[in-house]
Amino acid sequence: MSLRAWLAAIMGGLALLTLVAATALIVLTNAQNHSANTLGNSVEGLHLAEELEIDLLIHFRLSGVAAPVEATSTLIRGRTLESIEASFPRLLDGLNSTASSTAEQGLIREVDQHFEAYLAAQREAAELPQRQRAQRAIPALDAALDSLERLVQLNVEEARSARESSADLNRMGNAVGLVLCGLLLVSLVTGTFLLRRIAWQPLRDISQAMRRFGAGRKRTRAPVAGPTELRDMARTFNEMANSLTHQQEQQLAFLAGVAHELRNPLSALKLSTALTERSRAQLTPERMQRTLALVGRQVERLDRMVGDLLDSTRIEAGKLELRPEVRDSRELARNVVELYRSSDSGHVLQLDVPEAPLLVRGDPDRLEQVMANLVSNALKYSPAGSRVEVGVRREADDVLLFVKDQGIGITEDEKSMLFAPFQRLGDARSKRAPGVGLGLSVARRIVEAHGGHIEVESTPGAGSLFCVRLALASSEAGGAVEPREEGGVVPPDALH
Repeated sequence: MSLRAWLAAIMGGLALLTLVAATALIVLTNAQNHSANTLGNSVEGLHLAEELEIDLLIHFRLSGVAAPVEATSTLIRGRTLESIEASFPRLLDGLNSTASSTAEQGLIREVDQHFEAYLAAQREAAELPQRQRAQRAIPALDAALDSLERLVQLNVEEARSARESSADLNRMGNAVGLVLCGLLLVSLVTGTFLLRRIAWQPLRDISQAMRRFGAGRKRTRAPVAGPTELRDMARTFNEMANSLTHQQEQQLAFLAGVAHELRNPLSALKLSTALTERSRAQLTPERMQRTLALVGRQVERLDRMVGDLLDSTRIEAGKLELRPEVRDSRELARNVVELYRSSDSGHVLQLDVPEAPLLVRGDPDRLEQVMANLVSNALKYSPAGSRVEVGVRREADDVLLFVKDQGIGITEDEKSMLFAPFQRLGDARSKRAPGVGLGLSVARRIVEAHGGHIEVESTPGAGSLFCVRLALASSEAGGAVEPREEGGVVPPDALH
C-alpha cells in the first residue's frame, strides 16, 4: 500500500469523524432548539390562558351579574366590557399561534366555543333580572373557566416535558461529545503509531543506509519495506549503490589493466636497453636496427595508449577541440592505408574509393584517428595474411567510410558493450590483444561530435564491417562543422 493511500485513509477517517461530530452537533442543536421553542410556546400559552381567565372574570363582574358595577369599578379602573370583549380574539389568536400539539389546538377550539357560548348567554340575559342573568351566564362561565384550566394544565405538562427533553438532550450531547473526542484521540494515536511503523521506520532505515554508504561501507543496502513510495526510494538507492560499486570495481579493473598494459612495453624497452648495454661490443648494425624497431613499436604503443586516455579524459571534461574544414574523404582513407602499409603488418590492405571526390566537413586529424583506430582493431583481431578492406562510398546524402576485416567477429550480445569505455570482449581478452578498451569509445564520441554515427555489422568467425556515416558536404561549404560551442569545443552532452 502506498504512503499516499495510508495518508488518505487516515485523513479520510479523521474527516469522517469530523463529519459525524458536525452532524451530531447539528442534530442535537436542532433538537435543543425544538425543545426550547416548545418550552417557550408552553410558557407563552400558559401566560395567555391565565390572562384570558382574568379577563373572563373581569368581564363577568363588569357585566353586573356578580355584583353592581359601582362596587367593582375601583378594582378594574380603565377596563370596559367592550375593551375586554375586543381582547378575547387577540388572546385566542395568540393561543393558536403558540399551540405545539393537536391536543392543545383541540382545547383552544373548545375554549373558543365556550367563550362564544358565554358571550351569547350574556347577550341573551341582558334584559333579564340579575338573578335570572346569573343563572343563565354562570354555567357558560364555568365551562369556559374549566376549559381554560385544562389548557393551563396541558401547557404546564408540555413545559415540563420540554424541560426534561432538553435535559436528556444535554446529557446525550455530553456523551456524544465524549465518545467523539475519545474516537478522535484514539484515531490520532493509532494514525501516529501506524505512520511511525509504516513510514517513519523505513524512512529512517533508508537514511541510515545512505549515511553508512556515504561513510565508506559500500556493501550497505537499504531494506525494501514500507509503502510503495519508500520501497521505490529504497530500490532506487540500492540500484545507485550497485551502480557506484560496479563503477568503482570497473575503475579498479581499469587501473589494473592500464598498469599491466603499460608494464608490457616498458618491460620490453627495459629489456632492450639492458641487452644493448651488456652486448655493446657485439652489437651489429642489423641487431641495432631490430632493437630500434622494437623500441619504436613499443613507444608507438605507449603513445597510442596515452593518447586514448587523454582523449577520453578530454571528452568527459567537454574539452575536445575540433578544427573543422572541408576535406575529401578519399584522402583520409588513403592516408590511413599508407600509414599501415608502411608498418609491415602482415596483412593485405585493400583501398576501395570512387573516382569522384566525396567531401565531408570535419577535423581531418580526428577523422583519421577514428579510421586508424578501426584499421588497427581490424589488423589486431584478424589472422595473419588476411585481407582488410578500407574504402569510401556514397549513400544518398551521406558518406560512408568503412573498414571490413576477416577477423574473429562480434556476437550480438557483445555489440551492446562494444563502444563502452574500458570494455574488452571475450575473444580480445583471450588473444591478449594490446589495448585498454578505450579506442572504440573515443572513436564513437568523435564521430558523434561531427554529427555522424558508427554502424557495425559482424558475424562471429567471419569478420566485421565498421561504417562511419557522415553528412556529405558541398564544394561551396564553409570550413565549420556545425559548431556545438564557440571555439570548437564540444560539450560533454554532445558526446553521449
